[in-house]
Amino acid sequence: MTAITFDHTATGYGLPHVRCLAHAARLAYKDETEVEETARGWGFDRVRSFRVPLSRPFVLEDTQAYVMAGDDMIVIAFRGTEPEQVRDWLSDVNAPQVREHSCEGRVHWGFQRALDAVYSELSGTLREFRDSDQTVWVTGHSLGGALAMLAAARLHFADDVLADGVYTFGQPRTCDPALARAYEQAFQGRMYRFVNNNDIVAQVPPEPLYRHVSEVRHIDAGGRIREKPMSVLGGLTDSFEGHTADVFSPGADALRDHSMNAYITHLDAAAR
Repeated sequence: MTAITFDHTATGYGLPHVRCLAHAARLAYKDETEVEETARGWGFDRVRSFRVPLSRPFVLEDTQAYVMAGDDMIVIAFRGTEPEQVRDWLSDVNAPQVREHSCEGRVHWGFQRALDAVYSELSGTLREFRDSDQTVWVTGHSLGGALAMLAAARLHFADDVLADGVYTFGQPRTCDPALARAYEQAFQGRMYRFVNNNDIVAQVPPEPLYRHVSEVRHIDAGGRIREKPMSVLGGLTDSFEGHTADVFSPGADALRDHSMNAYITHLDAAAR
């Protein structure tokens, strides 16, 4: 595999930078020591990890994230979770929505609670590390993608920090149409959501209460990255209707497509 080399002067969308941020999202699954060692190897001299427990009966045990900073760039990455752990939670038609603290619109109550657990420390670290007008990038896979999107919204609407880019991988639907519209207006040309082939997590929670935001990049079965979703994406909801439990089963194609390693494989190839 080609080594990961961050271009710390990057200011916009490009596949080499997308690839680097995908690796940063995958790094969020590693332990604190590996996160720090890897981030320093990528040229970031300040690294801080966060792990905040969540109390029962919440389905998630904790929220995990890290911030890595250099002289020119800061990256915030959120850890995801195994989709089997949250399949009922994500596919619940009656999943409650709550008003987002920082802007108009509503979000999935679980996403907000998970972000609330870590946001104060994370935003404080960003203020501490951002001492020379560095660019700011936010990323995450799966649940981590939802948290990346919401964290970027809160940083902008509440703390007046507009991220230069928000790149997510296998992100579930996160918010209602009102928040999606506000987000798209603020983050035009900055938010890119990657969906690998038949990734089922990108299709939950269900519409119309929940809506995706911004630009989508669909990775087809051949590993090609397309700027518009192929028709299969539009048909996923119908084809999987009534079979949510099956597609979340270990070994299911839609679940394999959700693996962060699958995203990495395709992005490594595309960025060559």
